[in-house]
Amino acid sequence: MTGFDAQFPDLDSHYVLKIGDEAPDFSARTTRGPLTLSDLRGKWVMLFAHPADFTPVCTSEFLSLSRVADQFEMMNCVLLGLSVDSLPAHIAWVEAIYREFGIRVTFPIVEDASMAIARAYGMLDPLAENTATVRAVHVIDPAGVIRAVVSYPSSVGRSVAELLRLLAALQAVAEGNMLAPEGWAPGEGLLLPAAETESEVVASGPAWFHRVAGDAAS
Repeated sequence: MTGFDAQFPDLDSHYVLKIGDEAPDFSARTTRGPLTLSDLRGKWVMLFAHPADFTPVCTSEFLSLSRVADQFEMMNCVLLGLSVDSLPAHIAWVEAIYREFGIRVTFPIVEDASMAIARAYGMLDPLAENTATVRAVHVIDPAGVIRAVVSYPSSVGRSVAELLRLLAALQAVAEGNMLAPEGWAPGEGLLLPAAETESEVVASGPAWFHRVAGDAAS
C-alpha cells in the first residue's frame, strides 16, 4: 500500500459533504500502520485535518489531544489526524513532539500526499495559495454516517474540550428522541422535541417549546 488507494466514483468533484452523508471510505498509510476507514465501523471516528506538520498551532492541538486521548477511547471514539504531509514527515513530527515535550501521540495520523482524501472531504481551502488543509473535523458515527462537520481557519486552534463535549452530545442524542441544549455537558438535562399537536401543547404547558426531559411539565 502506497499512501492513499481508494477511489470516490460516486462523488462529484464539487460536492460538499454534509451532515447525514455516508463518510467516503479510504485506505491509507498512517503513523500506526495501514488503515481502512470502514474497518472502524462500530466505533465513533473523529477525523480531523491539520494544515501541516511542524507548525505552531497544529503542535498545540496535538499536545492537547494526546493528553486526553484516553477519554476519547473510553467514549468508543477513534481519533484520526490527517494532512497532506508524507508519512516520514508525520513520523518525524510525532518523534519531535515526544522528544521536546514528553508527550506520545498514540492515535494515527493519515498520509494524504495525493490530497485525494482532503478533496473528498472538502478539507482543502479553495482560497489558499498552497495545499494546506483547513482545520476541518468530521465526526462519523458507528454506522459510517457523518454527524458533525466543524471547520476552523489555519490561524485559530480548535478547542479540545469542545470536541469532547460535541462527541458526548452526539452520543447522548444518537437515538433521535432527545435534543442537547446550548452548552450541554454530560450529566445535564436534555430537551424533548417540541410538541407538534394541540393536545400535546395543552398537556405540556406554557413551555411546550422548551421542555427539559424529566421535568414535571414534560
